Amino acid sequence: MTRSLRHARTLRAVAAGTAAVVALTAASSAAAAGGHPGRTGDDGHGRHGTNHQVTTHLVPTLEGRATLSADHLADGPPSGAAASPGNGRQGPWDGQVIPGFSAMVDNGDGTFWAQPDNGFGAKGNSADFLLRSYLVKPDWDTGRPGAQGGSGEIEVLDHLSYNDANGLLDFDIVHGDTPERLLTGADLDIESVARADDGTLWVGDEFGPFLLHFDADGTLLEKPFPLPGGLKSPQNPYLAAGETPTVRASRGFEAMARSGRYLYPVLEGALTTDPDQRRRVIHEFDTRRGQYTGRTWAYQADQEANVVGDAFTVGKNRLWVVERDDFEGPASVTKRVYEIDLTRTEPDGAGGRYVRKELVLDALRVDNPRGIDEGEGYGLGATYSLPVQSFETVLRLRDGRILLANDNNYPGNAARNPGTPDDTEMVVVDLEESRTRADGVTVIGHRGASGYRPEHTLASYEQAILQCADVIEPDVVPTKDGVLVARHENEIGGTTDVAEHPEFADRRTTKTVDGTTVTGWFTEDFTLAELRTLRAVERLPKVRPANTAFDGLYQVPTLDEVLDLARHSETCDGRPVGVAPETKHPTYFDSAGLSLEAPLVAELRANGLDSRRAPVVVQSFETGNLRELDRRTDVRLALNVSASGAPYDLVAAGDPRTYADLVTPAGLRGVARYADIVSLEKNVVVPRTAAGTLGRPTSVVRDAHRAGLEAYSWTFRAENQFLPAELRSSADPTEHGDLAAELDTFLDTGLDGVFSDQPGLAVAAVAARR
Repeated sequence: MTRSLRHARTLRAVAAGTAAVVALTAASSAAAAGGHPGRTGDDGHGRHGTNHQVTTHLVPTLEGRATLSADHLADGPPSGAAASPGNGRQGPWDGQVIPGFSAMVDNGDGTFWAQPDNGFGAKGNSADFLLRSYLVKPDWDTGRPGAQGGSGEIEVLDHLSYNDANGLLDFDIVHGDTPERLLTGADLDIESVARADDGTLWVGDEFGPFLLHFDADGTLLEKPFPLPGGLKSPQNPYLAAGETPTVRASRGFEAMARSGRYLYPVLEGALTTDPDQRRRVIHEFDTRRGQYTGRTWAYQADQEANVVGDAFTVGKNRLWVVERDDFEGPASVTKRVYEIDLTRTEPDGAGGRYVRKELVLDALRVDNPRGIDEGEGYGLGATYSLPVQSFETVLRLRDGRILLANDNNYPGNAARNPGTPDDTEMVVVDLEESRTRADGVTVIGHRGASGYRPEHTLASYEQAILQCADVIEPDVVPTKDGVLVARHENEIGGTTDVAEHPEFADRRTTKTVDGTTVTGWFTEDFTLAELRTLRAVERLPKVRPANTAFDGLYQVPTLDEVLDLARHSETCDGRPVGVAPETKHPTYFDSAGLSLEAPLVAELRANGLDSRRAPVVVQSFETGNLRELDRRTDVRLALNVSASGAPYDLVAAGDPRTYADLVTPAGLRGVARYADIVSLEKNVVVPRTAAGTLGRPTSVVRDAHRAGLEAYSWTFRAENQFLPAELRSSADPTEHGDLAAELDTFLDTGLDGVFSDQPGLAVAAVAARR
């Protein structure tokens, strides 16, 4: 059924209310069991003790898809003589290429005006590409049998050509000497469009950036409206010699929404002078007065490299905004639609105030129950995804459903099938009600979904979310300038490409960390700006060779970026995604003057996550910093327990207690005074025998529950080399074995949560026990 986002909010509020009731119940029960007052209770997901709780939420569901062949040519002169070749295609082509759609207008009769951009991506290679808007009619493939299903094709019915027949442009254009003065991709880079009540078209451009006003037939009616304040891109025809552009190339008005007389153009990227490179500025333009109003808003992207691809008005002061990255296919991380309200802002860890954003849908996870085009390429399966580089169109149709479309950057993009140019596609998505029952077990994506992407990257965390993890886990270490970032260790030689950077060769050094000598490069010797020049690599390339395909793509994320990703995401059952930061080597960093506790709590507070109800669990292998955090924050705390050794803070203080001492019944009662969860290495729960098989479970989970603690266990990995001998599938150490059977054994002990490198497999194993 069709549901508006307003209805979605209602449903989410109901779900949140249910979780809150569960939280109070669980906390009361835990306190009665003898746990630390105010410490033991719900994890923000209503998980513990809630096996029968049912929540209702909205699930993006594919209802129709239609495509236009990448190789389709429209009438007109040849195009692409200077286009870069790609995927076996080389220009010029005998007609006008249609390289996807960057913006659309819904005509309400099943047809759309669909506008490509400037052609082939640059001013210098698009002089033979005519700027047009095409009248198209999709015949939706709905996955239904026979004629009900539709052909799945987009029919091109007509087009209008943008032109300057009135001679308003006072800079040189390609066809300036012709009466029609047809505009080309060397003249302007049109990226967004909105139709006014009088039928005229307002178009956002990136070369200026300009706002352009055309009549309904495509003729320019007024001179271009430049950005105020002298903001210009490198392609601006009025850029003076020696003048420094403040808008980056191709980072102009990719997105624009309209509400009555006002336009809301959004800069695709950050201004070059902005200290916060995640900020995207939304302007307001009064079409009646023909001038900017001076009002602006700030939107914060999930990461610096992300761009705003489109915007659409869905209510008073409310816009849908496409946010995307520049990756395609399996490398994709961000292809999302957010709703923003210009009257609501939220504080953020970066120190500014931004419009509050709420997830409408993640285009990488859309249910496809009818199997529309299943098996025809990457992202076309039981779950539909739109993993194209340039996801650039969102509309709310008149029946409330959502239309998405892409620019295929012909002939360069090949997200669906490597070596084959992407078609232009349009899809219709509905938000359908779904009811889910809590299963009582929290699945934590260990360092994200580190079995599928390099660990501690936003790509890994996003994969964990796509695989239905309840919680994502960033390990936290500081930079030289005190910014918390996500790395498994402060030594980064094995998780980044730092060794390939000669400018950092002299940073290689030897240190003693927690009593162990380590040689390499360390985060505390790099500023955040320096770390930003590095890229993540797979830590276990011999175990997970497939992950090396993503080496060199992703930056080291800050904790703030991880928290932002989580709080702007939803689990598969409609709940907030939890975060479980692990503080690494707190005693060591105290000695280095880079204590973790204060900046961690500050980040949580700045992101609105420093409360008992926040879906946050802070972990540590040490006891001292957990006691300090117990005094500083109300979020849940977890003591991580190894099968051998002792917390290093106790070692450093000369305290003889070991981890084994801490998991005795008396030891666990002591832990419950400052923590809520005991997170146990697997061998503490079910030891291995001398033969490498699973032995007899210990009583530690039962003892933890009696002490008022929840019990989690780590780390569940699918590769044979990590599994007990009887569950390995072959002698190949990297092949997957029977992880589900191992999880079954551990869950039988009563565990409340599990950490897994392959969270999707863990979720499936938990679900199979219902």
